[in-house]
Amino acid sequence: MAKGDMPVLVGAGQSLSQWDGSAGAGGAPSPLSLMADASRAALADTGAANVAAAVDTIAVVRIFEDSVGAGHHPHGHNTNLPGTLARDMGARPARLIYETVGGQSPQALVNEMAARIHAGEVEVALISGSEANRASKGARRHKLEINWADGTDDAFEDRGMGPMLLSREEIKHGLVAPAYFYGLFENAIAAREGRTRSQHRRAMAELFQPFSAVAAQNPMSQFPVEHSVEFLSTPSRENYEYADPFLKWFIAQDAVNQGAAAILMSESKADELGVPQDNRVYLHGGGEAGDDHISVRPRIDGSWAMEQALGRALDQSGVTSSDIRHFDLYSCFPCAVFSSTAALGIDWKHDSRALTLTGGLPFFGGPGNNYSLHGIAEMSRKLRNSPGELGLILANGGWMTKEAAGIYSTTRPKAFTPALPAAKPADQVALCNTDCEATLETFTVTHGKAGPENGIIFARLADGRRALA
Repeated sequence: MAKGDMPVLVGAGQSLSQWDGSAGAGGAPSPLSLMADASRAALADTGAANVAAAVDTIAVVRIFEDSVGAGHHPHGHNTNLPGTLARDMGARPARLIYETVGGQSPQALVNEMAARIHAGEVEVALISGSEANRASKGARRHKLEINWADGTDDAFEDRGMGPMLLSREEIKHGLVAPAYFYGLFENAIAAREGRTRSQHRRAMAELFQPFSAVAAQNPMSQFPVEHSVEFLSTPSRENYEYADPFLKWFIAQDAVNQGAAAILMSESKADELGVPQDNRVYLHGGGEAGDDHISVRPRIDGSWAMEQALGRALDQSGVTSSDIRHFDLYSCFPCAVFSSTAALGIDWKHDSRALTLTGGLPFFGGPGNNYSLHGIAEMSRKLRNSPGELGLILANGGWMTKEAAGIYSTTRPKAFTPALPAAKPADQVALCNTDCEATLETFTVTHGKAGPENGIIFARLADGRRALA
C-alpha cells in the first residue's frame, strides 16, 4: 500500500426481495443475505477477478435493530454482521467495522475509506448494508419463524450508537418519532413561504411526484408505482395523515428488503487487478457536518448542516451546483429536499435536472441508515454511462442532524484531498423552561388511527429564547 495513491470507486451492487411472508416462510431474506447478495453484485460489477481475496477492510452500515435503544431482535441477533459478511463472501479482511447510527453513514464511509486509501492504511474496502424490515413485519404478521441469529469470533470495531439525537426536553414534549421532528421543519418552511396546509401539501406533492416516476422505472424499487400530484396531496385511506402536514406517501417507507454495496480501492490496486478504466468513478470532493438537537438550533426552516456539508464538497471539488448534472438528494421527507435544494441554490420548480436517481425514500424505499448506498450505486452506473459528467450525493442522518456529501465523476481529478472533519455549529438558542409568553414558530400534530392525538409547538420569546409545548 502506497501513501498518496488515488482512491477509486470500482464496483457497486444492489439487492431486493419482495418477500413479505404471504406465501410462507420459504425464501425469507435476512439483513446478512441481502448484504451478501449486494456485495457479490458489487464484486461482479468491478469487471475484475480475485477482488474478494484482495479486500482488506469491510465496513457495514448499522441495521435498524442495532440502532434503537438496547436493541430488539425478534428473529435472533447477528452479533457480528461484518464478520459473517466476510465469511459468506470468502474474504479475510484485516479490518472489520460496524458503523455508527445515521443515514449519513454510506457517504461518510466512502469519504473515510477514500481518505484511508490515500493515507496508505487501506487498499481495498467493501462497504455494505441492508434492511429486511419488510421480512420482519411479514413474519410477525403471518406468525412465521425466521432465524437471523449468527455470528463469528472475528474481532471488529463496533462504533456504537453515537451521541443521542434528541434531548430530554424534546422527549418530555413528545418528540419521539422522525415524522414529528420533520413535521416541525416542514411547517416552518410552509410558514416562511406563506403557504396554507393545503398549499404546502400541494408543493410537497409537486416536489415528490417526479420522484415516484423515477421509482416506477427502477427495477430495484420496493414500491415501483408512479403517483399523481392529486393522490399525493389528498388524504385518503391509502394516503392517511400521520403527523401534520405529512400524509403517508410523503414519508420514507421502511417496510423494505433492500441491500447495497460499494467497493473502493487504490488506483494502483485497480491496475494490478485489471479493473477496466470504464468502471472507475472518482470522488472529487466530500463534506460533512453535524448539528445540535433541533430544540436549540437557531433556524428550523432549513439545515445549517446541509449547507456546510454541501458547501465543503463543492469547494473541495472546485465546482458549483450548476456544474452538477446528476443528484441523489436524501428525501426522507419533503423538507429535507426543500432544504438541500435551497442550500444548493436550485429552483426545484423550474430546474430540469432530476433530484433523485433511485426514486427516493418514500417510493424507492427507505432502508434505514443504508439508503444513500443505493444512491451511490445508482450514481456509479449513471456516471459510467455519462463519462465526464458530475454527480452529487447527499446523505442525511437524524433530523437533518448529520450530513455527508460527495461529488463523483469518471474524470480523474488532478489530486485527491480528504474530506475535513465534520463541521460543528457555534450558536445555540436558549430554552425557556417556565411559563412564558411567546410567538408561534412552528408546530406539528400527531395522528393515530382515530385521528389527531397530540400537538407539539415551538415558540420564540421576544428575547430570542425558544419555548417547547
